[in-house]
Amino acid sequence: MSDKIFVEGLVVHANHGVGDDEGRIGQQFHVDLVISMSLEAAAKSDKLVDTISYADLIEVASNAFRAKRHRLVESAAGAVVEALLARFPQIDKIRITVHKPHAPIAAVFADVGVTLTRKRHG
Repeated sequence: MSDKIFVEGLVVHANHGVGDDEGRIGQQFHVDLVISMSLEAAAKSDKLVDTISYADLIEVASNAFRAKRHRLVESAAGAVVEALLARFPQIDKIRITVHKPHAPIAAVFADVGVTLTRKRHG
């Protein structure tokens, strides 16, 4: 599937991390989503009903990301993938990248994070 919907740089404040301060204060995470699905019907019809709105993607992803505290961003990203696949049956594949630019690491770095890619099973 070569059709894709994407959201880049979604900023979500959450309390993920292994440190006590991360759980208490939280921090900003940046989330990128790439959704693979057929956009053929939407391209022909010009109707929102034939696609997924950016607003709906962002709402579901943000709510899933903040729903509970995760010690690992891998787990938080997995929760977002599960929520999106459950809510939008037309999704074939998801790639999510979670950036943690303010991770409490004793080093100078531009960014750290994880990327998960999952396909719908069945």
